Amino acid sequence: MDKVYRQDLVESKWYQFWEEKGYFKPEINPEGEPYTIILPPPNANAPLHFGHAMYVVEDILIRYHRMKGKACLWLPGSDHAGFETQVVFEKELAKEGKSRFDFDRQTLYQMIWDFVQENKGTMEGQLRRLGFSLDWSRMKFTLEQDIIKIVYKTFKKMFDQGLIYRGNRIVNYCTKHGTSFSDLEVLYEERKTPLYYIKYGPLTLATVRLETKFGDTACAVHPKDQRYQKYIGKEINIETVLGPAKIKVVADEAVDRQFGTGVIKVTPAHSAADFEIGQRHNLEIRQVIGYDGRLNEKCGKFAGLSVKEARVAIAQEMEQKNLIEKVDYDYQNRVAVCYKCGTEIEPLPLQQWFIKIEDLSKQAIKAVKDGQIKVYPKRWESTYFNWLSNIKDWNISRQIVWGMQIPAWHCMECSKVKSQKSKVNNETMKQSNNYGWIVTAGEVPTKCPNCKSTSLEQDPDVFDTWFSSGQWPYVTLQTNQPGDFEKFYPTSVMETMYDILLFWVARMVMLGLFVTGKAPFKDILLHGKVLDPLGQKMSKSKGNVVNPMEIADLYGADAIRMALVYGTAFGHDQALSHPKLQAMRNFTNKLWNIGRFIIEFNPEKLGTTQKTSRSDSLINRNSGTPSHSESFRKSTYPEDREILEKLDKVIVTVTKSLDQYRFHDGAEALYEFIWHQFADIYIESTKERRAQAQPVLEYVFRTSLELLHPFMPFITEELWQKLPHQGQSIMITNWPLISNS
Repeated sequence: MDKVYRQDLVESKWYQFWEEKGYFKPEINPEGEPYTIILPPPNANAPLHFGHAMYVVEDILIRYHRMKGKACLWLPGSDHAGFETQVVFEKELAKEGKSRFDFDRQTLYQMIWDFVQENKGTMEGQLRRLGFSLDWSRMKFTLEQDIIKIVYKTFKKMFDQGLIYRGNRIVNYCTKHGTSFSDLEVLYEERKTPLYYIKYGPLTLATVRLETKFGDTACAVHPKDQRYQKYIGKEINIETVLGPAKIKVVADEAVDRQFGTGVIKVTPAHSAADFEIGQRHNLEIRQVIGYDGRLNEKCGKFAGLSVKEARVAIAQEMEQKNLIEKVDYDYQNRVAVCYKCGTEIEPLPLQQWFIKIEDLSKQAIKAVKDGQIKVYPKRWESTYFNWLSNIKDWNISRQIVWGMQIPAWHCMECSKVKSQKSKVNNETMKQSNNYGWIVTAGEVPTKCPNCKSTSLEQDPDVFDTWFSSGQWPYVTLQTNQPGDFEKFYPTSVMETMYDILLFWVARMVMLGLFVTGKAPFKDILLHGKVLDPLGQKMSKSKGNVVNPMEIADLYGADAIRMALVYGTAFGHDQALSHPKLQAMRNFTNKLWNIGRFIIEFNPEKLGTTQKTSRSDSLINRNSGTPSHSESFRKSTYPEDREILEKLDKVIVTVTKSLDQYRFHDGAEALYEFIWHQFADIYIESTKERRAQAQPVLEYVFRTSLELLHPFMPFITEELWQKLPHQGQSIMITNWPLISNS
């Protein structure tokens, strides 16, 4: 054996061996109990970052249950990541002096497709490099046609059951990227923003958004606010920068009497809260900011200004006309921004497809409360329940090219009829904005079923990525090998970072229950973030993203894997620690040196007495089995009995830790036992009676390697192969059990 462990020679060799032998497929244990994990698909737009190395948790579970004889399926995939991928690709275009507007839809889609396919290969190579035992024969991508077909079928089913509707609602709109977002995708920043106290006739109200005042269609007060009772239900005369006007005063319980003066202006087109007030009081929706983020023609001389420019210009003119009573420059408020570019989000009215979420969320809550699904760590249950209990209808339309185009066609003739209103029953118009829309499961309609017109246009929007990836557990199994869905669904575990519990995990529960009638997984495991060495979140904008391949080259994949689960309780954040990585690299060296001591034992160098006594008890290297049914367990040496008793305790500890998702307990128990109890104490105690101790040394070391294998697969395979054993690979040997002796 080499004096120094060479991971560069070991890791690629064994991964290729495992994959070629088919050990990653569930078919190696065809009669075993099914055990399934669907890999949370990484975005196909960029190489992996160090946070993806936390997939090690899933690999530990898969390797552990595979060794217990289960039919284990760890199914890999990648996500098209609609908006995020298009943003990444647009940055690539910008380097060439181009933009998305230079290409037609089909050309741009194909260009992004080619870009993604090239990157996917890099990503898959990185997953292999870290030892992840995925069944590559079942690899899936979210934009494969068989997956799109099922997603379309779900959309049609939900539409037919009245769970999907088209509505003109306020959406979170990024004017830079030209698309809407769901509420979860909006970030909020605490900022100091001037709070203007402006005069509206006899009333004074406070607002930060002067630029939306051209869209005001009412003022509102609380119905129990005694200060303003005489104004409720009346019109008041106001002076504006565009001249005199009239505005109605309404009473609504949504008004906070403690904010400002207790009077608010109501702008239904530019505030979700105001939109709701407007719906209750039948107010006009007057849009004054366009989707380009500039004021429109309704704003008179301010038309064409950006929101920020308009706010300053309007404030100056209102000051000149004595329409501002005072300004609070220290006002702190939460400003919504795009999570990708930081542009301030504009609440704008837009026709979108929405999912009615209330009934779906109740079923998802019930699944956890009834124990169909368990959440680890348990503290995340309250977050899950709270969000699902207060959920709003889900906007699933996105105004981008990259993704699944929504299978809905608009009849242009019916649209004309709708606009005329006189030719269609008014009650029908009030009931639904779906009028004139034809929804299919992907089939292209040839004519309108209502008016028979052939003038049809498909909705240019695509699905929110979370709508398609929310169906990932069952679509991957339904589109794979025959019988996979029936055998492996529901899956065993969904393991991911806690920050997408609501984005993705909760939505998978809702959609899985709706489509299949079963929860998509039995256990939800939520790991913490991996931060940079200074404890900061890794991001490309900060320039602190760590490439896991560079770390693997430095320390080895086994050291990375062990470092990510050692010393940090599962579910907690941790910083990338080079000292801990070095410690785990040292541990691989220690294992290697223990192996050299045991494996390279040469009895010919010993005296006659030791050679004779060894011959009766040494494990037979030719057969790979103990010569006397592990008779060394009846050893008269107390240190032999003690190390075997400690080994049995470690077997119990590691087994329990993996069953209970306490990976750190298992990692720490193995580190302590192998380095200190076995190497430092027991091995040292046997040097004077080496031959007698060799069977125990080999047995304890072999068992330790088997226990350690899910954590550190490469070095354990290399050393296990050099010991006497039965079978072709450590990864398909039996999980160690405590002795019955």
